[in-house]
Amino acid sequence: MNDLKFREAVNQIVKEDPRYSPEAYEFISKAVVFTMLNLGRDKSANHHVTGRELLEGFRQYAIQEFGPMAGEILKSWGLTDSTAVGNVVFNLVNRQLLGKSDNDTMSDFKNGFDFEKAFSEPFKTDNSKNITPPVIV
Repeated sequence: MNDLKFREAVNQIVKEDPRYSPEAYEFISKAVVFTMLNLGRDKSANHHVTGRELLEGFRQYAIQEFGPMAGEILKSWGLTDSTAVGNVVFNLVNRQLLGKSDNDTMSDFKNGFDFEKAFSEPFKTDNSKNITPPVIV
């Protein structure tokens, strides 16, 4: 599907379900490709990605693309938890912009990971080792 048709379909989805911005749909579409490539899958017969695999790929892709701002950017698009990711995925599936297997369900995306931890912990530093004790004179 070309970019224009994808954008038109996404704009229609957003009119019907305004919880998520068009950027959320574009990002998840790219995260699917990122995940497939990271798992060594191409457009051959076995290119399916499970919900759990997609969530992990989504997390990795967001960190790669946005670094410490990943959580805030995703939140600004309406992606605040793994269920939101599943909602966007299934909106894309319902428009035939993504495929699914008979085993794929929304429950694959429930309780996937804690967004706050997933997008902040990789960037936390342990500053306690760099604190010098006060000098008393």
